[in-house]
Amino acid sequence: MIARYTRPAMGKIWSDENKYRSWLTVEAAASQALARFGLVPQAAADAIRDKGNFTVARIDEIEAEVRHDVIAFTTTVAEHIGNPEHSRWLHYGLTSTDVVDTAQALQIKEASALIRKGIVALAHTLKRRSIEYKHTPIIGRTHGVHAEPSTFGLKLLLWYAEVQRNLTRFDAAAEDLRIGKLSGAVGTFGHLKPEHEEAICSGLGLKPVPIATQVIQRDLHAAYICALAVLASTLDKIATEVRHLQRTEVREAEEFFSEKQKGSSAMPHKRNPITSEQISGLARVMRANAQVALENVALWHERDISHSSAERVILPDSTILADYLLAKTENLIAKLLVYPERMLKNLESTGGLIFSGQLLLDLAESGMSREDAYRLVQSHAMRSWKESLNFREEVAKDPAITARLAPEKLAHAFDYNRQLANVDAIFSRVLG
Repeated sequence: MIARYTRPAMGKIWSDENKYRSWLTVEAAASQALARFGLVPQAAADAIRDKGNFTVARIDEIEAEVRHDVIAFTTTVAEHIGNPEHSRWLHYGLTSTDVVDTAQALQIKEASALIRKGIVALAHTLKRRSIEYKHTPIIGRTHGVHAEPSTFGLKLLLWYAEVQRNLTRFDAAAEDLRIGKLSGAVGTFGHLKPEHEEAICSGLGLKPVPIATQVIQRDLHAAYICALAVLASTLDKIATEVRHLQRTEVREAEEFFSEKQKGSSAMPHKRNPITSEQISGLARVMRANAQVALENVALWHERDISHSSAERVILPDSTILADYLLAKTENLIAKLLVYPERMLKNLESTGGLIFSGQLLLDLAESGMSREDAYRLVQSHAMRSWKESLNFREEVAKDPAITARLAPEKLAHAFDYNRQLANVDAIFSRVLG
């Protein structure tokens, strides 16, 4: 991922230095565990742990010649160990993917901790701001058209609930990838035993995968990337709504705009939702990566490397983008400028048309057939639309309505607080 979208802590996890450091961590843990089983001399295991080292430049130099990154790595580490009687026990009983897949699990574990922190931070901010605007009226829109009253707090609370579901999905996918495998070239433990794998994984804070070929099966990785893609889609959903609310014709909320910020090189008045648009754009990359992850599930026989090259892109990029987008979205919501007066103005802009459903119910309750009530209310609504009339004033002139609804009853039909009486109950459902 390009530096523009990479936060330092996450970027460090996917650096070559940390990748090879993770490989070395696996090699050292394997040597120590195998020494306890008497398969590797303890002195050799200690030398691998204490003297084993590398430089990325030296690995790159050797790989340019041998065209195999793990061999280049083990050769470099052996050079640092020095003593051939010790270095010959490096990588004992292992195949390349034993190290690569297990070390990758360590990197994913690190990355997941940062992503989880970001999800929790976003959820906290959404919860706080939803309570802040719990009873702030706003028009609810369906198909982009004014429907019935809602509150801005409910909009934020809905996002909070969805982020909580994302956290549950992400935790499960991340836990499923907290696994290692050291079962050999086709997963049969041809050189080591299951108890050896269990001991090595235990030392690394991982679980041994119950069964593998040469590789850990990629349905697990696909589920992880898909969980990130769903998370990104939620962030896209939030950003898209902010973009709509910031439109000049709506202007019920907008992104924070600093004093020194510029919106356009040509139009000084512009205040554009650039953060929200960036979130929506990068979410597309995340969803595209999920497709690649799904393609990686089907491999030839006990292993091919068609997934490997793709994962070198999608695993770093997806976790880096998730980390970046979570921080961007949390900041977006934390600093979001909210305009309750404009919300109320927009809610009232149709002259009461949004209460047609309540009026319909009140007329039916008064004894009018639903069909007649619908026909009567709709005729006033359509006329109000076409002629830009005040719907509330028009129905108050109709004797067919006033004969059934007294003035106070008619006024009650146009009271948005009546339709928002259960907001607290919804909040209690979500927040407990």
